[in-house]
Amino acid sequence: MKAFTALTATELRLLSRDPASLFFMVAFPLMLLVLKRGDSGAVPGYAAMIAAIGGMGALPAVVAGYRERKVLKRLATTPISPVLLLAAQVVAQSAAALAGSVLLIVAAIVIFGARPPANVPLLVVAFLLCSVMACALGFVIAALVRNTRGAGLIGMLAMFPMIFLAGAAVPRQTLPGSLRRIGDFLPLTPGVDALNAAWTGTAAVFPMVILAGIIVAGTAVAAALFRWE
Repeated sequence: MKAFTALTATELRLLSRDPASLFFMVAFPLMLLVLKRGDSGAVPGYAAMIAAIGGMGALPAVVAGYRERKVLKRLATTPISPVLLLAAQVVAQSAAALAGSVLLIVAAIVIFGARPPANVPLLVVAFLLCSVMACALGFVIAALVRNTRGAGLIGMLAMFPMIFLAGAAVPRQTLPGSLRRIGDFLPLTPGVDALNAAWTGTAAVFPMVILAGIIVAGTAVAAALFRWE
């Protein structure tokens, strides 16, 4: 447990020193909120976007970089399993995304007078499921793409269209019908739906079940394809 805590703390420190991650997970959503004039209806989608940025935008390059630099291979010869490092990366990305989302929600309520979420515990659960789901997809990308630059690029290419088509960056109602139908099949869509439902206090069992299924499937695929070197 001490090793895992130390690894997680280290991953959080490294993440806090990454200006790109800080911008896209903290400053960028706040900029969008200002453009939306504090519209509370946009906040759940922006929170899903923050989770996607951490899990799909940042994590694949980090994991691929560890493998490329033989960090995972060296850890395999020590009492600290490389699996612990990967788990610490999930916790770090989820914690950073949660912090960015909390800051976003506080800014929306305090600065713009947005209505607060109706069901905070359900919102937290929905967010964590969304964040871990994004991390599971990030591991799949890192398993398929072996080098750091390629993993980061593919992660971004998968993430950016998804946050628009899934309704995270813009409401899906404003999209053409053909794009909405594509969004129906994207893994981030149930995350946005679950967060929207929790924000308004509505039960969101089905989207959460879908998120849990994606987490299981993504983890299984990543475990089957992932190589330590």
